Amino acid sequence: MGVTYKYFGAPDGATAARVPISMRPEELGGDELGMGGMFTKIKPETMAAMVLTGIEGIPLHKVPPLELVVLHPDYAVVKLPMTVVDPLRGIGEESVGAAAFIWSTVPDRGGPRDAFNVYQLLNEWQDFSHRLHDAGHQAYCLVWP
Repeated sequence: MGVTYKYFGAPDGATAARVPISMRPEELGGDELGMGGMFTKIKPETMAAMVLTGIEGIPLHKVPPLELVVLHPDYAVVKLPMTVVDPLRGIGEESVGAAAFIWSTVPDRGGPRDAFNVYQLLNEWQDFSHRLHDAGHQAYCLVWP
């Protein structure tokens, strides 16, 4: 059984915690969660590590844990630290490429290994981080089996 991750923006934890109550995962898609949320099979912990290790140069073992917003028998909502989203807004293509290469060479980690796939993923996240910033939102992830 796989796990699906839906990343979305919300102004605060209380709003983010109410999102899953209002809609079932099979109804999610497009912009229902606002901010043009993203579906992916990449764990939020992996996303945080990818950005912080590749862009900020933080060693993998020092990447901070995610904040649990709500834990329900059917789903969970976690908050990604702003230190994961913010660095993506201020970098150019060369830095994104370098971050993808760095992440593809980090030993003992999960997630995509191919530098080009990481590059594409970081580009998607860069766009997502701009949309979050423009709306004044923080990044959250809805997780369900």
